[in-house]
Amino acid sequence: MKRAVNAVHRVFGCTGAGIMFITESGRLSYFAASDESGRQLEQAQAVVGQGSCYDSYVYAREVQSSDVHADGRWPGLPGHLPAGVRAVVGVPVMLGGAPVGTLNVYRDQPIDWDASDVQALRAYGELIAEVVGSALAAHDHSTLAGQLQYALDYRVVIERVVGYLMGSQGLDAVTAFNVLRKRARDSRCRIGDVGAELLTGTDAGEQAGC
Repeated sequence: MKRAVNAVHRVFGCTGAGIMFITESGRLSYFAASDESGRQLEQAQAVVGQGSCYDSYVYAREVQSSDVHADGRWPGLPGHLPAGVRAVVGVPVMLGGAPVGTLNVYRDQPIDWDASDVQALRAYGELIAEVVGSALAAHDHSTLAGQLQYALDYRVVIERVVGYLMGSQGLDAVTAFNVLRKRARDSRCRIGDVGAELLTGTDAGEQAGC
């Protein structure tokens, strides 16, 4: 993954990049970055629970911003970012038809992303997914493998709960996902177990030993 993000500057002319993967608690967690600013971009999004990576993961599509410091979609993010992170694109890393993480690239100047650039980054994200899939097949008992398999297994449950929260509380998808994520974190349960509890009305916390 470190080699993959390091290649972004050389291949696409971007300033830097980072990769995040989802955990069992529903948190997108920093995994690798090309440089310090890329690492800060990933960690800032993990702290505030918003940004191109969260939108990309929740909506399972590419999300771009010409200048993240002036983007009203993520008001809590700019204060955690270095000045050298301006234009960003988030690309989902898909396995089995569902996102398990995101590739995030940035440039140090505001720019309107060209459609061909975004398409190329999407293809690069698919290549990263193939590498991840091969790695999981070779190391199916690793901690990361278990976390990503859990994310895949419970993706449908999580999507149903997000839809329920959107309809019942009038939330957008990312906010609904963060409500579910916070509940999982506060109860120290896995996000899929909390989602199942909300859908069935049963005490999944007891079932999961939380």
